[in-house]
Amino acid sequence: MKKLFRKRKKDSKNFKRFCKMGLYINLIFLGIFLSSIFYLGLGAFKQTYIYTKADRNSIAYELLSRSEQRQIRANQAQGEGWFLANAEVDQYVKNNYHKLNESQIQLVNELMQKDQIQLKFNTNFFLNGDSKSPENSGIFSSVVGTLLVMVVCMVVSIPIGVGAAIYLEEFAPQNLFTHFIEVCINNLASIPSILFGLLGLGVFINLFGMPRSSALVGGLTLAIMSLPIIIVSTKAALKSVDINMKNAAYALGMTKYQMIKGIMLPLAMPMILTGSILTLAGAIGETAPLMIIGMIAFIPDVATSIFSPTSVLPAQIFSWSAMPERAFLERTAAGILVLLGLLVILNLSAILLRKYFQGKNL
Repeated sequence: MKKLFRKRKKDSKNFKRFCKMGLYINLIFLGIFLSSIFYLGLGAFKQTYIYTKADRNSIAYELLSRSEQRQIRANQAQGEGWFLANAEVDQYVKNNYHKLNESQIQLVNELMQKDQIQLKFNTNFFLNGDSKSPENSGIFSSVVGTLLVMVVCMVVSIPIGVGAAIYLEEFAPQNLFTHFIEVCINNLASIPSILFGLLGLGVFINLFGMPRSSALVGGLTLAIMSLPIIIVSTKAALKSVDINMKNAAYALGMTKYQMIKGIMLPLAMPMILTGSILTLAGAIGETAPLMIIGMIAFIPDVATSIFSPTSVLPAQIFSWSAMPERAFLERTAAGILVLLGLLVILNLSAILLRKYFQGKNL
């Protein structure tokens, strides 16, 4: 008996060590990922500016960005001031790979010694849309598009998903047909997301003629993809409600509608909101289905409505990663940091809402 007890104790310790080892390995990989992203992306939050005259004959004219050169040629910029440097100068100042020749490097060094070249906070990254020039490219239009897509997805998927789960759990007859529907829902929750993009392309664009690359089509596509997960998580939340609470409600003379509204939904709301928000957080990072419906296209303008063409942050990150210029690598990593920030905000909101409703139901 003692030998068996020692063996069980040893197995328990080994199992704990194995679990700790798995946790530490995950933390190590997470640390490597975040540190590499921060190392690559932090440089994009600063941009090189050159103090010079707004003159085509200025010695620093060739070092300016193409947008600044166009403004100088059109006489839209006059006098002296700080002008945006091109991407190659910016990469040289940041000690990254660049394509400047020897004369340009010498000129940049002279300007740096005169304190006419400085790194300043990159407002273009947050206020501009996408651009073919790295120094002018930003995430503003894609962030607006992401928010519009998520609003459409949330407005469509959460009410329909929660309503479908309530019907299947409380009202639908338990027969072969409803079991078949539940099996289909569980299967839809695990199929590749790109198939939902094909569905969105075939139904919303080709069949109903909705505008391609719009937030409406993107939101509806992600809503279809999110529905099965929301239904499954909502059904699990409804099943977690104590059966005695439901029986007590019926004993007091409540109807099924009153019981669901007054007992089940308040008690299941923390889990429902958590599952829904986490599902939306997963949908915000999807790229494959949105690529199919055209949201990978170069769209620098900010969308003014859900019907306007727009891009989303994951698609813009993907586009930047395929660009040959080194400066786009910085912006790719910086875009990932912004996307991670949005996901952290969504996850924190899920935790806060769950705690709020749990405290309200105590």
